[in-house]
Amino acid sequence: MSARRAVPPSAAAVSDGDGCLSGYLIPPLAVLVVSLLMFCLLGSSGALVATSVTEVPQGEEAQFFESASAAGEQSGSLTAIFTPEVQYWANDILRWAAGAGLDPNLVATVMQIESCGNPRARSRAGAMGLFQVMPYHFAAGENPYDPDTNARRGLDYLRRSQAKAGASIRLTFAGYNGGLGVIGRPESTWAGETIRYAYWGSGIYESAVRGETSSIRLQEWLLAGGTSLCQQAAEQLGLGR
Repeated sequence: MSARRAVPPSAAAVSDGDGCLSGYLIPPLAVLVVSLLMFCLLGSSGALVATSVTEVPQGEEAQFFESASAAGEQSGSLTAIFTPEVQYWANDILRWAAGAGLDPNLVATVMQIESCGNPRARSRAGAMGLFQVMPYHFAAGENPYDPDTNARRGLDYLRRSQAKAGASIRLTFAGYNGGLGVIGRPESTWAGETIRYAYWGSGIYESAVRGETSSIRLQEWLLAGGTSLCQQAAEQLGLGR
């Protein structure tokens, strides 16, 4: 939905003007540094070049998204690219995705960027839990940090974003982070965080549905700040890193 990180969520009324979750805030300078690092890596490693993410042409994006979602729903499993903290929730992700009618790999991608699997994550903006849901999305009495509750509220918003985006991968992620209202606006008007969120999300998801063994876009995200997020998640889940 919008940018947050590190505490449980709660969801009640959904506003088209504000995203439900929060993307990981990555300063522009960090993005530049990461880009230079990845350029060096790609220039010297044929293996990395072979697994790099290729953007899907806009004219083919809807067809790609529909076929990818169908394949993901039928596979009943997550690809191996996601970090151990997200894989920890694999069975739950499959269950939540089935209930919401979403591709498990799409759900896993959102969790990867939002919390890296930390159920107690809370952002400075107040977004909470695994899917970084803002408080106003929860009903009275709901526990935003309860994984099932957080997933139900977050994935309901994700489903709405996907429906409004018309099967556009990039717009689906943008709507989840920046609010459904950004979907009908030129990208030049999006907040920098939303642009970055759509970039990370679309690239990681495309790697997942292609069945790649690694994702260059995920590695970029980790270098740009995601590693710290995942370290917090590992500590919360009791996983060694």
